[in-house]
Amino acid sequence: MNRRELLVGSAALLAGCATAPLVSPPSPPQFVRREHNRFVLGNETYRYAGTNMWYAAHLGADTPFGNRERLRREFDRLQMLGISNVRILGSSELSPLKNSITPAFRTQSSEYNETLLRGLDFALAEMGKRGMRAVIYLTNFWEWSGGMMTYLYWTNGGRYINMNDPAHPWPEFADMASEFYESAAATNLYYDYVRAVVTRRNTVTGQLYRDDPAIMSWQLANEPRPGGSEEAGRKNMPAYLGWIEGTARAIKSLDPNHLVCTGSEGTQGCLDSDDCVLDAHSTAAIDYVTAHIWPQNWSWADPKDLAGTWPTVETKTRDYIARQVAIAAQLHRPLVIEEFGFPRDGGGFDPGSATTYKDRFYSLIYGAVLDSVRSGGPIAGSNFWAWGGEGRAQHPDKHFVRGDTSYVGDPPHEPQGWYSVFDTDLSTQALIRDHAAALRASVASA
Repeated sequence: MNRRELLVGSAALLAGCATAPLVSPPSPPQFVRREHNRFVLGNETYRYAGTNMWYAAHLGADTPFGNRERLRREFDRLQMLGISNVRILGSSELSPLKNSITPAFRTQSSEYNETLLRGLDFALAEMGKRGMRAVIYLTNFWEWSGGMMTYLYWTNGGRYINMNDPAHPWPEFADMASEFYESAAATNLYYDYVRAVVTRRNTVTGQLYRDDPAIMSWQLANEPRPGGSEEAGRKNMPAYLGWIEGTARAIKSLDPNHLVCTGSEGTQGCLDSDDCVLDAHSTAAIDYVTAHIWPQNWSWADPKDLAGTWPTVETKTRDYIARQVAIAAQLHRPLVIEEFGFPRDGGGFDPGSATTYKDRFYSLIYGAVLDSVRSGGPIAGSNFWAWGGEGRAQHPDKHFVRGDTSYVGDPPHEPQGWYSVFDTDLSTQALIRDHAAALRASVASA
């Protein structure tokens, strides 16, 4: 190329650069943050109607036990209802415990189940497309996903207790499971897994989990507690509180972008002590408070006499919520009612059975949420238990059998359909839709 050609070419290149449209850099991702007793997204208060869907990663796995097309359909249904937050299982431990789920995210080895982790990747990618946000719990106090008892089994020479074993009545299971907190061998295995997941790169989006706005928060466990009996709980309390503080700070050091919470049931799961909940959530590394409400499990509701026991359900539910609100207010933290469930009329499990009192219970919870919102209280959202969608029990007795893949909202230790909201439950869905719309309106008018 001679000098003249070089000058002409350079001039054309400069002219092209001068007239080319300027491309704005991509906007940084928006993460849900906490400001005092509220969640914030961008410049707005973040409130949400949510659900539980423990099996999302299982459906997202590209294997015979998964069903990605169904997962897409379920997310579409939830989006149409206005559900913007989904609480999902992010860990399970392959276990000898009766009714524990398989496949699991991990065994005792450090080789984790990449197929199931890719299922979690896929679920998060699909949620991100729909503007949904995930709460991911990283182990379980209970047996149905392996949980803390399995970590102990791996490290104590093979000893364990099955939940509901007549030879080991309550609270023996809970008391033994709570030994997890002071077992360095068990908690180190747990920390290894937490580190691997929190620092993971999504194989679908290529994004690090810590940079993914589709994640709202990490949860230390599902319903952790210091013990079942008063004696064991008091004995384990220092280790329990130390585990919360240490784990939450470790997650924050790995991922400064996302919220962290305990996954606690509230006072019911903390020796029925408000002080226990206050102590468990006093560390600055825990961003918000959670509460679970189970009227039948707690003997407030009789499924064979829902009309007769309803006054007790209503009174005790209001009282329980008031206690949790007072705790959150004292801590200056948001509160999420992240599990609540109620039986169908007559205690049935089939999608066609009536939901008169279930709907009334949902209305009670949703009313409490809106009352708190309108009064400037701490309740920021709720997650009903649980979305069953198009899943159905595969056996006449409604029991889950290892290998079943028609997942419903109820985990494998429970009757399949007990607390699920199915795609055919139109009256319940109408309540959910109206509540989600009311929350959106509250944000718009704020």
